[in-house]
Order: sequence, then structure tokens, then C-alpha cells
Amino acid sequence: MSRKFIRNDGRKPEELRRPYKIKLGVVPRANGSALVQSGKTIVMAAVYGPKKVIPKHLEDQEKAILRCRYNMITFSVKDRKKPGPDKRSAEISKLIENALSNVVMLEEYPRTAIDIYLEVIQADAGTRVAALTAASLALADAGIAMKDLIPSTAAGRVNGHIVLDLNKEEEDVEDAIDLPFAYIPSTKEVVLLQMDGIADIEEIEEIIEMAKKGCDKIYEMQIKAIKEKYGSYLEE
Repeated sequence: MSRKFIRNDGRKPEELRRPYKIKLGVVPRANGSALVQSGKTIVMAAVYGPKKVIPKHLEDQEKAILRCRYNMITFSVKDRKKPGPDKRSAEISKLIENALSNVVMLEEYPRTAIDIYLEVIQADAGTRVAALTAASLALADAGIAMKDLIPSTAAGRVNGHIVLDLNKEEEDVEDAIDLPFAYIPSTKEVVLLQMDGIADIEEIEEIIEMAKKGCDKIYEMQIKAIKEKYGSYLEE
């Protein structure tokens, strides 16, 4: 990988999109919320619960049920998106739900539900990884017991170069590879790994390593955001 390669938005291969911003408490009426901005991609997450399960027959006597709803607002993309859920939204909702189930201590909240609403306000690629990062933060903001946070980003190949955090223009390059990735920093357990494109094993390993380094940068920002809001409580 050449360090001299400069991308279409001026970034080096190993750089996250700019700006990369995290903010907690963006939805006052939610139990916890967060906003993640990665370049032109903006996602907001809101958590409600633990709360009573409705209908009651869905409750689990031993743990909470975790429910995620990922949605792209109609004006989030250039071509107006048809409102309402679709197959892609349902798939991403389930992916995020499964990833978070690895860190949320659901057994601490039996017979309850924890609902996570994810709204893509503006999309320029990488919405699922931004949504997962935001959901993790919103759960922490809600005070939900968790084993760790989950940072998430994507890496891939553009014009023969391994790069971090692809934007939409890079994703659309012919023969590009996009690999959404998330892992639990404390255990190194991978909880999200997908790939669009074709690559050999060595190239995939290099892309994953790039994604891990990106996640580590995001994890530092997640911890910083929590400390900025709850620092005085954490010190007690």
C-alpha cells in the first residue's frame, strides 16, 4: 500500500472520513441517544428501555429482548427513498441486533424489552457501521449494562489501494471492495464481517487489519465522548 496515494476527498489511505464526530444525548426524551457523523454520513440512535414487553407473550423470563429498527429517512439520499421498511433495512436491523447481543448484558433485565431506533439522516456509504457505532453509544448513554462498546467501520480496496472508511464515490469505483467490520476491543471478538467484491486471502487479511485499526481509533473517540459527559460520575 502506497502512502503517497491521495483519495478523492484528500485523505490518506488509513484516515477516517472528516469530520468524524460523536455526540451523546441528542434525543432528550429517549433513555439514551447518540449521533455519529462520518463525513457526509450522519446517523442518530435512540434507546428506549428496559421497559415492559408488549405484547406480553413475547417476553423472556430469563433476559431482555433486544430489538433494533434501522431506517433511512426519505431525504437521506439524492434520489428520494421510498418511505417505510424494506428488505435491506430489515437485514441491517438484524445484523446490528445480533452484533449488540454479544455485549449487552440482557440477563440483567429479565422480562423487559430494549428498543433501539436508528435513523440515517444523511447517507454517503457506511451507514450500517455508523449505525452500529451510534447504537453502542446510545446503549451506554442509557446506562444499559454492557461488557464493552462496539466500534465499527469499513475498509476496502479502491483503484488497487487498501483504504479505510470508503465514501459512496469510492464504493462505486469499478472493482472496488467494501468490507464492513466491527469487533469487541476487550475480547477481539469479531461481531460484524461482510464483504462486497472479490479479493484473495492476503488482500482480505490486509483489509481486515486496516478495519481493526480504524475501529481502534473510533473506540478511543467513543470512550472520550462518554468521559466528557459522565466523567464526574466515573471518577466517583
